[in-house]
Amino acid sequence: MKKVLVIAELDSGKVRKATYSSIAFARQVVGFAGGEYSILVVGQVSDCAVQVLAGYGAAQILVAEIGSVAGYVCEHYAPTVSEVAQGFDVVVATATSFGKDLIPRVAAKIGAGYAADICSVSEDGGLVYKRPMYAGNAFGYLRVTTPKHAVTVRQSEFAAAEPTGGASPVVAVSKQSPDSPANNSAADRVEYLGFERAVSGRPELTDASVIVAGGRACRDKFFDVLNPLADVFGAAIGATRAACDAGYAPGDLQVGQTGKIVAPRLYFAIGLSGAIQHLAGMKGSRVIVAVNKDPDAPIFSVADYGLVADLFSVVPELVERIRTVRD
Repeated sequence: MKKVLVIAELDSGKVRKATYSSIAFARQVVGFAGGEYSILVVGQVSDCAVQVLAGYGAAQILVAEIGSVAGYVCEHYAPTVSEVAQGFDVVVATATSFGKDLIPRVAAKIGAGYAADICSVSEDGGLVYKRPMYAGNAFGYLRVTTPKHAVTVRQSEFAAAEPTGGASPVVAVSKQSPDSPANNSAADRVEYLGFERAVSGRPELTDASVIVAGGRACRDKFFDVLNPLADVFGAAIGATRAACDAGYAPGDLQVGQTGKIVAPRLYFAIGLSGAIQHLAGMKGSRVIVAVNKDPDAPIFSVADYGLVADLFSVVPELVERIRTVRD
């Protein structure tokens, strides 16, 4: 029997889509080992977020309001999450920047072994976690030998859980102060100053069902080439690290091993070679369409559809053909 604690991730009071991947993981663990899962909502909590999560079949929705903190600060969140996690066997969050920052600190506080960035979980005399290694070219399998487990899961590998109906009971839990004797008093001096959000009318990369990504070959025409194609599909725009380093695209659009991990239904790879680091971030896409003038580009080894051609000629023509068909 396992008790699993899912840490919900909020954005402006709303539940981020990434949270539902953690719920999917929790359901799998409970399916293997029996037991139940609860969801902890921590931070500046809205009634809307609580009501939404109450429909996902959790044993409890635990609510910890940290009203004195304007935004997420790990040093302020970790004491409360750790206190709640003491009553659970497995604590999990999605491997976003939020989860990657919070869960290791929680693991240290509760003495839990940490399984990071996993892509699946199975049961073989205990929970076995699978995680990618060497930019996704190999996989490692690990067991956590401590009584408590701390886990982050890849959003691209755990399909978002669907609501089950009903209404889980809501229980308030107390906020733990970062300057209590059990914690590092220096944490109380960490202050949240603000968050500069890149305003865009396009979907968030990690949530998008269609992504149009460009490489360095797009040069300074990066957005001139990609925007019309993205507009046709209502798609997000992504970029390789080389395109970002060259200044053709902002860093928050980077897809890859050191960028964002995505798995959309449709991924356009325009003028990108398919370096191993980029493939690590997108090869889980359901359908990949590649355009590159180099017939030996590695991107063609993972593409479902590939076209060897000059992107500056082909992409505008593709956009026109799609518009004609739709009209």
